[in-house]
Amino acid sequence: MKNAVAFILAGGQGERLYPLTKDRAKPAVPFGGIYRIIDFTLSNCVNSNLKRIYVLTQYKSFALDRHISLGWNVFNPELGEFLHCLPPQFRMKDEWYLGTADSVYQNLYSLKSVNPEYVFVLSGDHIYKMDYRKMLKFHRAKEASVTIGLYEVPIEQASRFGVLEVDAELRVVGFEEKPKNPKPNPNDPSKALISMGVYLFNTEALVAALMVDAEDPNSSHDFGRDVLPKMFEGYKVYGYPFEDENRGPIKYWRDVGTIDDYYAANMDLVEVAPIFNLYDKHWPIRTYQPQLPPAKTVFFDYSLGRVGEILQSIIAPGAIISGGKVCRSIISHQVHIHSYTDIADSILMEGVEVGRYAKIRRAIIDKWVKIPEKMEIGYNRTEDEKRFFVTQSGIVVIPKEAKL
Repeated sequence: MKNAVAFILAGGQGERLYPLTKDRAKPAVPFGGIYRIIDFTLSNCVNSNLKRIYVLTQYKSFALDRHISLGWNVFNPELGEFLHCLPPQFRMKDEWYLGTADSVYQNLYSLKSVNPEYVFVLSGDHIYKMDYRKMLKFHRAKEASVTIGLYEVPIEQASRFGVLEVDAELRVVGFEEKPKNPKPNPNDPSKALISMGVYLFNTEALVAALMVDAEDPNSSHDFGRDVLPKMFEGYKVYGYPFEDENRGPIKYWRDVGTIDDYYAANMDLVEVAPIFNLYDKHWPIRTYQPQLPPAKTVFFDYSLGRVGEILQSIIAPGAIISGGKVCRSIISHQVHIHSYTDIADSILMEGVEVGRYAKIRRAIIDKWVKIPEKMEIGYNRTEDEKRFFVTQSGIVVIPKEAKL
């Protein structure tokens, strides 16, 4: 992988994840109690020995920059390794990044400065485990100019993604971004093949395609909508079937672009046998963790109903469950849950404090929110909608540092 470099796209506004993206970029949104979403793509890179990385940032990037500087300073420049965050440089044009392809185009100077043979273009907001070395091996064997990571989904879900058509040799013959009528997989009409947002280019082909796209006044400068469809005729473009390093019963790749998808992916982690395994020593997920004491429970008095009790949940360091009950939930750093509380099917981020007798169900509570005593959240949708953001499926979201 020494002749490859990665661009991680981390500059999107993340509007569908609002209010979690009110103060941070989508890749910086906390996930799974101790992680940030971008940690999964970065861990894939490190575990694949892909250690020349540019992270392309733009909107509300402070939290993301800080997280990377604190938790990802593991690269050795003497060995040619690096991890650099690149906001818009205004080197190629006097504009912000106009799309995914434009963000790479505006950083061609940085690409040429390291002169790789291959370029990975990766999304910074997906949850999955993937060995990019296997994809590079496939790319070389096919003598491809471009290789696109493929993931199979039920056809009724495919209209949310970029859908590919491939022939028997896995050469891509068609690509539609979020089609109303997705083309089925010829081997299984009930499924469709979607793009994972994982692209591998020969550098020469990438630069040429980006230069053409930059001159197109009608382009939205997006890889899926503009750049890739124009490459099918002049270049060898192949689809690479996703090989999952998660080693679970099903292949696991999740786009957490909406609140409901984000919530569901977090809840996958608290299943009795989680389909996404955080405990696999074979494929560790790295992150930044502050120095904190172990989590603890307080009180054990069933006669008074005052028991620090945790069932089927993830509890981060520094959390204190003081005479309250937590079930099927994710509790982050320094959360303090007071006595007689009942918390179920919820995500509590760093520093949340829950007052006595409060009841919380199917909620996402962002950092440093203090829940008053006896408050109920997730039990009366009409009342919740008066105070909070509520998704169509009924997930209540309370933004960072909200005053209740």
